[in-house]
Amino acid sequence: MNVEFSDSAVVKMLREGSEQVFGQVFKTWFKPLHAYAFTILRDDAVAEEMVQNVFFNIWKKRERLEINGAVKSYLYRAVHNESLNYLKHQKVKAAYRVYYEQSPMPASESTDARLRAKELNDHIQKALNELPAQCRIIFQMSRFEEKKYREIAEELDISVKTVENQMGKALRLMRTKLAGFLPDAPMKGNG
Repeated sequence: MNVEFSDSAVVKMLREGSEQVFGQVFKTWFKPLHAYAFTILRDDAVAEEMVQNVFFNIWKKRERLEINGAVKSYLYRAVHNESLNYLKHQKVKAAYRVYYEQSPMPASESTDARLRAKELNDHIQKALNELPAQCRIIFQMSRFEEKKYREIAEELDISVKTVENQMGKALRLMRTKLAGFLPDAPMKGNG
């Protein structure tokens, strides 16, 4: 930063909503954090997205921001966690894909069923990508990582009620977007 502030002063100004300080922190740390995320993820675009997610969450939760110690350490730890969560999510998706591809099916049903399943999977991915960011993250943590609402709330530093509301919203939106592909059975929470 051009003007040096103590870490506690930076946190205080972020909590107060100083866009100038937030911008300086972003400019100072984005490139090194991106390089760090890249060493974990080996994907430039995903590394950039993870760093952006960290900064988005800092700004979103700025009024409750708790950083004990160096801002630099906090940022690196946050990018590390965000990157590992992403990798864990990818691993769950890959396991699902392997399971699905190895599921035995009679030859006569195989091609048609796989085409329908692929089409459904494409629609699910599209619907997921269209969810608001927080809804999508909470839905993925609940459904793909099989986390309880309480775990999600703690990890994202939000209330269980917020998780419940966001899951309800995600399920409603997913149901609407996938109405033509899903049976009439309701989707249930796992709180």
